[in-house]
Amino acid sequence: MEAYRSTRRGDALAALALAAILSAVWALRDWPNLSALRLPDTDDVMRLQQVRDWLGGQAFADVTQHRMGSGDVPMHWSRLADLLPALLIASLKPLVGGRSAEIAMVIAVPAMLFAAALFLVARIARQAAGAEAARIAAVIAAIAYPATTIFLPGRIDHHGLQVVFLLAACLAAFRSTAMHGAAVGALAVASLVVGLETAPLLAALGLCAIGRWIWSGARDERRSMASLGVGAVLGLLIARAIFASEGWSYPACDGFTARLWHAALPVATAPLVLALVGRRLTSAGKRIAAATVVVVIASAAALRLSPACLSPYGAVDAQLAGLWLARVGEAQSPFTAPLTTMIGYLGLMLAGLAATTLQLPRDPSRAWMTLLALQLAALAISAVQLRGAYAGAILAAPALAAAIGAARRRGAPWLAATWLGSAGMIYPLAAEAVALPSSLAPRQTCDMSRTLTVLVAQPAGVVMAPIDTGAWGIAATPHRFLAAPYHRNAAADLAGFRFFLGDAISARAIASQWRVRYVLICRHDFDAVSPKPASLIRQIERGQAPSWLVPVPGMPPGGLLYHVAP
Repeated sequence: MEAYRSTRRGDALAALALAAILSAVWALRDWPNLSALRLPDTDDVMRLQQVRDWLGGQAFADVTQHRMGSGDVPMHWSRLADLLPALLIASLKPLVGGRSAEIAMVIAVPAMLFAAALFLVARIARQAAGAEAARIAAVIAAIAYPATTIFLPGRIDHHGLQVVFLLAACLAAFRSTAMHGAAVGALAVASLVVGLETAPLLAALGLCAIGRWIWSGARDERRSMASLGVGAVLGLLIARAIFASEGWSYPACDGFTARLWHAALPVATAPLVLALVGRRLTSAGKRIAAATVVVVIASAAALRLSPACLSPYGAVDAQLAGLWLARVGEAQSPFTAPLTTMIGYLGLMLAGLAATTLQLPRDPSRAWMTLLALQLAALAISAVQLRGAYAGAILAAPALAAAIGAARRRGAPWLAATWLGSAGMIYPLAAEAVALPSSLAPRQTCDMSRTLTVLVAQPAGVVMAPIDTGAWGIAATPHRFLAAPYHRNAAADLAGFRFFLGDAISARAIASQWRVRYVLICRHDFDAVSPKPASLIRQIERGQAPSWLVPVPGMPPGGLLYHVAP
């Protein structure tokens, strides 16, 4: 036990040191943006605003964004991911003031999650591949692109938290005790409460537990599987009581809603049911039959209760999906994304999957089987949306660390080549090096922070702006922005695209319908969707804006702000 505690302390110190050094370097590099709270992604800045609203008096169960779209848009996020950011701001604000507290929070939260992730990777590698691999795996995970991008300073969105929950569940799944089984179930629920992205990975953990019980039929496996079910069911009941938002009955399965909850309950009870009947099943054949029946019934019940869970974003208008959702980087399929993006996202994950596959014949242990199942699930997600590569890249670290240990015994050339293949940042660099140069000249854009500073000085009103500007504008100004990159805001988002891409007459009608007071754009904001020459945006770019758009002076180069005349 003392040796275990000693290695745990050592792994924790190594993870803290790596996370602290890299986070400090990244924060210094990005300090001009971080100090101005220009965060890396629209979801990060919207998370900051959601925390501000809560600390400012908005109810815990009210995750509505009241300055988006029509002014009453329930977000598909839960408060679970708001807890740590809110705690840090509330603790630091009396000491350093609100602004400084927010800046400290956007740096500290990703760093803390990064340290937790590196520590868990080290423990996973220690369990799977031995002591030699633990610290090496932490180093590999620290540079495991694209997983590292979700731990950069400013990345306070939920992806980093989900990865930490997933890694903790993976580590707990290595043991067949009741406590560890319950931990897997509870952590799976926590990840679901945060978001749906990891659902296939969580399903893989459940199937691993059932598969181990089928293979061995041992009492400890049955007990572990029962505890997983208990942990998941109790977790769902507790989460329902604490984190159900005022939009609980929203008719979609896109977050922690009633539809997701009802679908998750029969799936969570499946391991528990199998454990209860399992003591009478004395052969593997009987256990396979029982597992097949129970899993099919649970899946059918889930789909019967919540068919929308098959397509969480299926209700998004097809035109809006083509104009916006299909262009979101992490939501793209590798088959439609640029080759450089595909190589950068999938390279390390595929290298890790190959290393795990090669490791299995030498050590077909519970740990390696669990890692393989999770990596295959991450690959399946990535085949549909590249966001699966976040988990896939960091899960690659234990196998690549084991490969480095084996290469060390084969000589320096093998060791250098293996380290090179394990360095996640190599893949996007290599992809850029071999990519054909773009024939497009860089387009002038505007300084969004300076643009929004001009807007702040104007009386409050509804702003029509490109969809990606909405989140920044809501966080930086007192105005309400019509369009923002969230699928529940679909009607307003579609109105925004039609405003800019349609002609001036239809744009005037949309502005009147939505009571638009300001129009804000940067030049070339819509080049990616190839607007027609007669569109309003092309008229504006040619300096031929209609007379009902009155220019507001003082804008930075490339930025345009208009007041909509009555």
